[in-house]
Amino acid sequence: MIEKLEAIKQRWLELGEQLATPEVVNDHRKAAKISKKYKDLQVIVDAYEPYRGVMANIDENREILKTDPDPDFRDMAKAELEELLVQQTEMEEHLRNLLIPEDPEDSKSAILEIRAGTGGDEAAIFAGDLFRMYSRYCDRRGWKMIALSINESSAGGYKELILEVTGEGAYGDLKYESGVHRVQRVPDTESQGRVHTSAATVAVLPEADDDVAIEINETDLKIDTFRASGAGGQHVNKTESAIRITHMPSGIVVGCQMERSQMQNREVAMQMLRTKLYEAEVQKRHDITASRRRTLVSTGDRSAKIRTYNYPQGRMTDHRIGLTIYNLAAIMDGDIQEIINQLQVAENAEKLKAGEDFDLD
Repeated sequence: MIEKLEAIKQRWLELGEQLATPEVVNDHRKAAKISKKYKDLQVIVDAYEPYRGVMANIDENREILKTDPDPDFRDMAKAELEELLVQQTEMEEHLRNLLIPEDPEDSKSAILEIRAGTGGDEAAIFAGDLFRMYSRYCDRRGWKMIALSINESSAGGYKELILEVTGEGAYGDLKYESGVHRVQRVPDTESQGRVHTSAATVAVLPEADDDVAIEINETDLKIDTFRASGAGGQHVNKTESAIRITHMPSGIVVGCQMERSQMQNREVAMQMLRTKLYEAEVQKRHDITASRRRTLVSTGDRSAKIRTYNYPQGRMTDHRIGLTIYNLAAIMDGDIQEIINQLQVAENAEKLKAGEDFDLD
């Protein structure tokens, strides 16, 4: 661990020197990137320096115990050594956690997709419940949520929702929500009080960086226009403003009908396409990493049943880590931070077991 910490300190010093060079000062994008890495490493350096002081004091007190003839000095050294060894253990645990590599996408905004799964009308209603849960969670975090595409169900709820969540760290937290969410409850239409099981799928994608080169050839696109559905008044009925874009090589289909003009909808749809193509590249890296781990905590596997919401028992169970909470009403009201925190702890434990290295670049 000491070698890693020394390498991090050296890299931190190098980045500090780079930030003072004219080349970086005059390139705002490069300066922002280096500055972020510098600050990330500084957190570790700030924890490493006092640790080095504690280790030096431990060596000094051990030397006193070996060589000093004065019994009073040896007693003081022994007492101080015991305290220092406790500090050493605590500091090393803290440093190990700091050395866990972060997903470079974690700080980004996110695209959140919610789709009704098995269960018909009840699944669409449940998709709406998840939408409200995430909306309230985002409000608590101070993140902005914007609807990019909405497909409502005639019975209430939604067949599909595509949302943009803008805010620092939105993807890093929401990525744990990717997968199949299952609900067990008695539908309003159920006359005999039987519990039904329905499901909705959630996908969370990191929003593509503006400076990431995602090449899209116009000849690879099939663009369809149609009239928007849902709320919107007379405008909806008179113009074919909604856009659907199919990327032929990948088969990815995106669409937008939320803006008033066809051009605006096309711009939003193209951004969604860039995000999906970017996510495909990110997923390749995640798959390589996830193959070294035992859990599905952060792989974003959308076919995996990750969570069950049982209304009769008032409980939520996250199947990835065996977490059960008997406070379903609060969870559906957006109180999901405890769940996310425990998933992060589980993922960090897997990273430590896998021996993943901290990224210095």
